[in-house]
Amino acid sequence: MEKDKVVVGMSGGVDSSVAAYLLKEQGYDVIGVTMQIWQDEDEDTVSEHGGCCGLSAVDDARRVAAALDIPYYVMNFKEDFKKYVIDYFTSEYLKGRTPNPCIACNRYVKWESLLKRSMDIGAKFIATGHYAKVIKLPNGRYTLHTSKTKDKDQTYALYNLTQDQLSKTLMPVGDYEKPEIRHIAEKINLRIANKPDSQDICFVSDGNYSDYIEEETGIKSMPGNFVLTDGSVIGQHKGIIHYTIGQRKGLGIAYKCPLFVIEIKPETNEIVLGTKEETGSDSLFANEINLMAVESFTGTKRVWTKIRYNHKGVWANIEMKGEDLIKVSFEEPVRGVTPGQAVVFYEDDYIFGGGTIMGTKEI
Repeated sequence: MEKDKVVVGMSGGVDSSVAAYLLKEQGYDVIGVTMQIWQDEDEDTVSEHGGCCGLSAVDDARRVAAALDIPYYVMNFKEDFKKYVIDYFTSEYLKGRTPNPCIACNRYVKWESLLKRSMDIGAKFIATGHYAKVIKLPNGRYTLHTSKTKDKDQTYALYNLTQDQLSKTLMPVGDYEKPEIRHIAEKINLRIANKPDSQDICFVSDGNYSDYIEEETGIKSMPGNFVLTDGSVIGQHKGIIHYTIGQRKGLGIAYKCPLFVIEIKPETNEIVLGTKEETGSDSLFANEINLMAVESFTGTKRVWTKIRYNHKGVWANIEMKGEDLIKVSFEEPVRGVTPGQAVVFYEDDYIFGGGTIMGTKEI
């Protein structure tokens, strides 16, 4: 009987490496693939960040594939990564929003592009080392259940995968705790067993987003006014790409109490500052909606809601206000509602749906 072929996206890290091993043990015909998405990487940059998309990842993934005795290929997705991740990242910051490039990369590159290429070579599934579990609900819809490792759970960053993508996806490490994954890697003598997890945004190697955006776009960020909520000017900012909602440090403003960024206004080049109390929001509006657990819903629905990756979550009631507009009403005020970030809704530990935060006001 012919085995089902699965393409495993291998980053050179322990999670995707063990995912490939587990699937081979389960009887799949496993092919390892590293997605070449870095634009122009030199050796200094490789050693500096060693992220999931660098040349160093290719070396590690190739060694793991050899150890597992599976075929291994590097596929070039530079063009897709530039279009769907880098261009999106820079344009969002220039609009005064805070993007989540990992979410865009997951949907449009790691899934859409890789899935198409994998189907072209006869694969039935793609697989990753994400901490999440694909499940099929009684209504026939696919969704993502939170992983066994709660503090490593990655469902938030995968909320906008499509039904077709989910139906062709395997995520074997979602059933394990992180220490178990490292133990498996050690047991099968993988050299990357204790390799640190990749951090931050892989294509901004030094973490300096503002410099990267100016270099990538050729657009110099212009200084403007810091204003309070009543409109009074209290200082000058360096340019809107240097700031995010909720930021307190690095403002360079002396005031009678701590101030936080509560709004970014690209149309007037102003940064609105406020007190800690003024950072709280009772509601938000989101668009670019992706419902996973249902095709649609009416009325209001109570869901557990996260507004950023490391947000512990709060209860909220959601209501469709248009074909692609959801109002989210929190049961307790939340701080740091950030336009451009994702808001993700959970029901019984699986994703109900999610969208992109527009702001606290209906636009």
